[in-house]
Amino acid sequence: MEAKEKREGLTRRDFIKTIGLAGIASTGLDARMGSAASEETGAGKGATPRRKLGKTGVEVSVLALGGMFDTINNQLLLRQALAWGVNFWDTAEGYGNGLSEEGYGRFFTRNPDARKEVFLTTKMHGQDPGAMTQGLDKCLKRLATDHVDLFYVHGINDFNEIAAPKPIKQWASEMKKAGKIKFFGFSSHTNMEDCLLRAAKEDWIDVVMFTYNFRIMQTPKMKEAIAASVDKGIGLVAMKTQGGGQVSTESETELQLAGRFLQRGFTDKQARIKAVLENPNIASVCSQMPSLTIVSSNVAAVRDQTRLSVSDFELLEKFADETRDTYCAGCGRICHEAVAGAVPISDVMRCLMYYRDYGERDLAREVYAGLPVQARERLTQVDYSLAEKACPQRLAISRLMREASEILV
Repeated sequence: MEAKEKREGLTRRDFIKTIGLAGIASTGLDARMGSAASEETGAGKGATPRRKLGKTGVEVSVLALGGMFDTINNQLLLRQALAWGVNFWDTAEGYGNGLSEEGYGRFFTRNPDARKEVFLTTKMHGQDPGAMTQGLDKCLKRLATDHVDLFYVHGINDFNEIAAPKPIKQWASEMKKAGKIKFFGFSSHTNMEDCLLRAAKEDWIDVVMFTYNFRIMQTPKMKEAIAASVDKGIGLVAMKTQGGGQVSTESETELQLAGRFLQRGFTDKQARIKAVLENPNIASVCSQMPSLTIVSSNVAAVRDQTRLSVSDFELLEKFADETRDTYCAGCGRICHEAVAGAVPISDVMRCLMYYRDYGERDLAREVYAGLPVQARERLTQVDYSLAEKACPQRLAISRLMREASEILV
């Protein structure tokens, strides 16, 4: 009787969460792992597919292991991810204040042969070459390696951040000659299209990791930026591919979205990864995978060769439109100009994303604390009316900034 009452009391949200977990089980490794061989690179049966990373010529797994979790105490996860063919590993000096890198380093120390199998990436903020060299040396020490395969300048919102100070280009060249990095690039959460278009005019950017998901992949400017980058040979790595994670809606479209994909054998979360990888120009999807359940679910999704249909994409597009006011699309230049630079709205929105969608409350507060003190102090004092009018997503920016000031302190 109790079980019946619980079933009858399920809300739409509870239902979606329930079938989401069921979907992971239904698309588990027992059903999918051995079914798909990589036709792209000729990898063996059951191997995670690989794609070439732009002009680097290197083949990397279409899943990149995001290291924004406790890698030190998840050594088994690292071993299993590599065993399943996930050879593209991503981290940053700021993840856990270096603890993420230390976890990777511990794995390489205990498994020295594994370093040759892993395409290793790290990131750091900065524009001063001297400080960057010192920082990189510390990263390498924590990672227990003499080089990283790819180095990103982290969180670029404007390409001029690295183009204006010419020593950055020279620094990248020097680090390559010194054998400390093999390839150079940057990551971008905001104004991604402008950053990509600008990078495509240069000849020294090897790879860009940028926000790219079902919500923004079809916009004309994003398509233009992708095409320009591909023409230049820039390797493209997608992040934030879930498009905001869970949303606070109980629409019929959301139910239809979840149910439709489960009928086809995968969850809506897996479908979002598959949608990104339908674009052959995206070499890899960087995803935070802090548990074996998530790793196995994502690996199953990319090994499964079922293609999304036109109607699948239409449903994703409809869902994106209905819930657009729940997602910051990263066009930070628009709202930044609307408030005359008084508040870094897009950065605050990213903190809210970590807090609400990822459940990473400590990380959200850490990133928020790193914003300028004056900007945080004026968060509830600024008039956001012009920004709200200009926002393509129709975000309630004023309310969201107030929320951030309350929960991120």
